[in-house]
Amino acid sequence: MQNSENPVQYITVGNDDDARNIGIIVRPAKAGATGPTLLWLGGYRSDMSGTKAVELDRFASEHGLACIRFDYSGHGVSGGDFTKGTISRWLDETLAVIADQKPKSIIAIGSSMGGWIALRLVQELKKLKTATIDGLVLIAPAPDFTAELIEPNLSDAEKASLAERGYFEEPSEYSPEPNIFTRALIEDGRENRVLKGMIETGCPVHILQGGQDPDVPYTHALRLMQFLPADDVVLTMIQDGDHRLSRPQDIERMLQAVKDMAFSAKPQRS
Repeated sequence: MQNSENPVQYITVGNDDDARNIGIIVRPAKAGATGPTLLWLGGYRSDMSGTKAVELDRFASEHGLACIRFDYSGHGVSGGDFTKGTISRWLDETLAVIADQKPKSIIAIGSSMGGWIALRLVQELKKLKTATIDGLVLIAPAPDFTAELIEPNLSDAEKASLAERGYFEEPSEYSPEPNIFTRALIEDGRENRVLKGMIETGCPVHILQGGQDPDVPYTHALRLMQFLPADDVVLTMIQDGDHRLSRPQDIERMLQAVKDMAFSAKPQRS
């Protein structure tokens, strides 16, 4: 779903054979407006044309806020080989998008794997000091999902496939194409773990979690909270919610969380 008002633009990340074109849709802030930039971070095999991302962009338009959506390499309109994708690679692309657009104050909205990337993004931006994360809205967040949710549950056949072919496949509930999990993704995931010590985001965090999520169990959200003792954390448990949390009532909860953060934060130019 391309936005005719704000068309897709591209930046190139990587060099030579590793170069990939990353598609971005940017909604500028309303003239004279102050406030954080909303940054959408999608999930594994998701893209910026999904319901939640589009609704976030609409919300930004209504409230005069800047909004950045983009597709990781191998996703949506971006180039690159999906099977080369890792948390490090997609994090690098996120940082490249931020370097290109230069927002100063960000509220990051991360869905599923995007929640993991959001938490890693906080850590990297603290080192770079180029932008600040002033709020996190994490939807069915899946930090460390490769080590916490995939590796412990691998079957013998999947382990053999990883060893012999470098990947394994499993049926997807959301696509006719199977999910592909590579050895590179799993090995890189171990290097990007965040559930290993206190996570200090320095900003408010609102977690939205479905009680009926078949992919990321609600216990994972509870586990994440244990690593955020220093932050202002709100967990909204949606008892009948699934993994996507894309129903109208779920979208409303997401947008309310974003609104609370965007307009309670100290105004800054984005």
